[in-house]
Amino acid sequence: MSAATGGPLSGVLVADFGRVLAAPYATMLLADLGADVIKVERPGTGDDTRAWGPPQVQGEATYYLSVNRNKRSVVLDLRDETDRRRATELVRRSDVLFENFRSGTMEKYDLGYDRARELNPGLVYCSVTGFGAGAGAALPGYDLLIQAVGGLMSVTGPSPGRPVKTGVALVDVLTGLHAVTGALAALRHCDATGEGQHVQVDLLSCLLSSMVNQAGGYTLAGSVPGIMGNRHPSIAPYDVFKAADGPLVIAVGNDRQFAMLCQGADAMDLAADPRFATNAGRVAHVDALTAALEASLAKRSAAEWFELLTPLGVPCGPVNDLAQAFGLAHTLGLSPRATVTGPDGSAMDLVANPIGLSGTPPRYERCPPRLGEHSEDINTWLDS
Repeated sequence: MSAATGGPLSGVLVADFGRVLAAPYATMLLADLGADVIKVERPGTGDDTRAWGPPQVQGEATYYLSVNRNKRSVVLDLRDETDRRRATELVRRSDVLFENFRSGTMEKYDLGYDRARELNPGLVYCSVTGFGAGAGAALPGYDLLIQAVGGLMSVTGPSPGRPVKTGVALVDVLTGLHAVTGALAALRHCDATGEGQHVQVDLLSCLLSSMVNQAGGYTLAGSVPGIMGNRHPSIAPYDVFKAADGPLVIAVGNDRQFAMLCQGADAMDLAADPRFATNAGRVAHVDALTAALEASLAKRSAAEWFELLTPLGVPCGPVNDLAQAFGLAHTLGLSPRATVTGPDGSAMDLVANPIGLSGTPPRYERCPPRLGEHSEDINTWLDS
């Protein structure tokens, strides 16, 4: 009954009990690569994000649409005996299961990992939580909360004492990516041994891992970083600077790039200044360096500096909005959009999967499903 028509994960059946962002993002990536993803939704409302608008397109919130393409939707009421039997049968037939309920919810309906392993020893069972399944199991796993208590906001913002969240639910996305990695590793193990396993990822641990150099500075050297605005703690000049008409990002990573920046900006006096001769010196004297650079950068617009400095090998660019960012991607020959056509001929212009595979590229075969769109077919299959 598989709906997959190709791709490296063709033949892999995923039971998607996830909702909101981390788990649905993970299962969408698997679906793009050919897995048959059956999205299990509660009656009446379905996934919470169906109501998270505006904006909306074709009667659905774009939040929901952004992470649910290439899936099929079945409505199952896990409190109902018949639907719970169908859910159990789906678990028995699946290769992978994703869930991000509060700890204990799947067990409440006799669908927890221990029971799932009895039903299906080869099942890869992926649980996504906010704070793990131990002492933090009862804590609500909202992205904003994780950014706060997980330390990300302590290093993000315009100045000390003014913490700011990222512009998207970044921790959810990072957790979804880690979940996909874990699921694929477990599938590889299952292919070799026939044994499934429990894959567990939590938002807090994924955030701490993803804070890389900042987190490593703490674990290795006991350094507790603070808010530095757009500056980098270890590299300079690496910041947002004022050009004649607005902000310009310059991300110099070595002495050669700094020399070329000074040449292009007609500021060779900075290159000769012993304070700025090395990266360590530039970091130590970053305020003086910033003031001197902005005096030169005020002579041209951000776009002019981008055109002038980029050929010199200086990493720089204006601060684009999303429309400009998509335009840049098109200009560079990238394909950031994916058009998916529905069964009624309607089309949706979604964000493309960024993974490039030369032989088995991502596929865009299904629009994000309407609530219960495939319930009849899936229930008939589960009842057979």
